[in-house]
Amino acid sequence: MSALTIYTYANCDTCRRATKWLRAREIAFVEKPIRETPPTPGELRAMLAAHGGELRKLFNTSGRDYREQKLGEKLPTLTPEAALKLLAANGNLVKRPFLLGPGGVAQVGFDEPVWAGALLAK
Repeated sequence: MSALTIYTYANCDTCRRATKWLRAREIAFVEKPIRETPPTPGELRAMLAAHGGELRKLFNTSGRDYREQKLGEKLPTLTPEAALKLLAANGNLVKRPFLLGPGGVAQVGFDEPVWAGALLAK
């Protein structure tokens, strides 16, 4: 992975704060619309590995699609591959912002101190 990539949703305040934060620090990135272009299975696997295999961290647990599919109940019984397939097929299910980049950068959600540690310490 050669560039920092952030998957966002235009109507998401947290996504807007994250991209504003990146721009303010002059950190170059490629922005992709998460609903139209969900992360690839490979990107999802990289994020899962970075978060110790915790599938729940990759899901937008407060989203309508998550609730309608009753994934809170189903997630504990899903295999990682089945869960990643769901995420790759439906960007609404993916926690956002979803940030991947060189050097093992892998963040879901926006936590300014965590992002600063991951991106500014390099």
